[in-house]
Amino acid sequence: MATSVNKKNETMLKEMNIKKLLIKLAIPSTLAMIVNALYNLVDTFFVSLGLGTDAIGALTIAYPIQLIVLAIGLMLGVGSASVFSRAFGRKDYDTMKKAVNTAIILNISLTLIISFITYIYLDDLLIFFGATSGNIAYARDYLLIILIALVPFSLGVMMNNLTRAEGRVKIAMWSLVIGAGLNIILDPIFIFDWGFNLGVKGAAYATLIGKTAAFIFIFLQAFSRKSSLRIDLKSIYKIDLSAAKEMILIGAPSFARVAMGSVLIILVNNLIKDYAPTEELATDYQAIYGVINRLIRFSLMPGFGLVQGMVPIVGYNFGAKTYRRVYGVISYASKLLFIYFTFALIMIMFFSEPLFSIFTKAEDATNIERFIDLGSKAFRIVAIGFSFVTYQVVLSSSYQAMGYPLRAFLVALSRRFILFIPFAILLTYIMGIDGIWWTFVVADVVTGTISFIVYKKEMLELKSIIVRL
Repeated sequence: MATSVNKKNETMLKEMNIKKLLIKLAIPSTLAMIVNALYNLVDTFFVSLGLGTDAIGALTIAYPIQLIVLAIGLMLGVGSASVFSRAFGRKDYDTMKKAVNTAIILNISLTLIISFITYIYLDDLLIFFGATSGNIAYARDYLLIILIALVPFSLGVMMNNLTRAEGRVKIAMWSLVIGAGLNIILDPIFIFDWGFNLGVKGAAYATLIGKTAAFIFIFLQAFSRKSSLRIDLKSIYKIDLSAAKEMILIGAPSFARVAMGSVLIILVNNLIKDYAPTEELATDYQAIYGVINRLIRFSLMPGFGLVQGMVPIVGYNFGAKTYRRVYGVISYASKLLFIYFTFALIMIMFFSEPLFSIFTKAEDATNIERFIDLGSKAFRIVAIGFSFVTYQVVLSSSYQAMGYPLRAFLVALSRRFILFIPFAILLTYIMGIDGIWWTFVVADVVTGTISFIVYKKEMLELKSIIVRL
């Protein structure tokens, strides 16, 4: 195994100027994250053009299952990447190999279980997710096909994290570009009547093909001589329980953060269903929430890409005990992330209406004005807390890279569970539907403030370690 390690990547992580290295790793990661966010954004765009806002609501109803599987892929991807990076830093090649093989088999097993349970209880789950009579049929059609895509989707997410951990960020980027590119090309062909005229089923088939192609590409790259992963197919079925436990613990915060996103979507959809004056308005508000979710994902992805570029640097250098580099990259990434999130907030304040107008169907003219007015207002409110997200994201990602799962878990859980759920229920009761949008602001501001205080404390402690050394 030792001879298979890419020494060029190892030297880069250990010796390259920290600011240049962050930018070098962040640019492909950022492009990859943007492209990844295009999957659901593009589906939403073409579905809205072909079928109207009711179908957008259906994608929102089906989204929790995709998020759960994304959470599994991230949990095992982030967990195995952290184990791999630190082992890479201390040249523990046996642990590197075990981390990769164990993550693959766990990923397949967990995703198949989720897919099977969803198929058996599909209609009950859709009603539980908040489906209305206006969107349940669309949601069922979409999700039945997406279930087939869940295994390659989850494996692709996991392999992307591992590929970045070994320093091959361009390969990680290209896998997502290939997948999203196919998705964008195939969506209109499968959805519209001039093509296969499959409606929401067409969007699902395009996603299935895109995600499968992305996984196949990145999986094959792991067998390249340039890769330090070097998957061992002869022993792929062997699970190392010690490695499995560590990667699940470290990846748990990522799972919690994304899986709680699924819980929040279900909660919000049901609050909308309960508090909207009519079922027609409930379907519209669910579509608005779906568009906001996708636009937030897309607009914030460059920031998350920056953090993804930071993670392998922190993991490797923490394992190598070069703490000055750890401090430097976290500090620099925090400043850049704050600037970007603030920029995203300003852009949304100015361009909320044009963004929402993209997701309207000309034939549905009677509802366009209401959809854009309600949606753009909600989007502006939700965006108010963006700048406060900075230190929560940096803190959680740094803890995971350094192998502190409990700390990362608490940071990730604070916004999406401890604060959001009770405030959503309370503010919706007091303010109606608007209370949902203001809950995002309250959760971001409170969690962001606490995270900033903890961040400053951790950076001081890290600095004291550097001084002692």
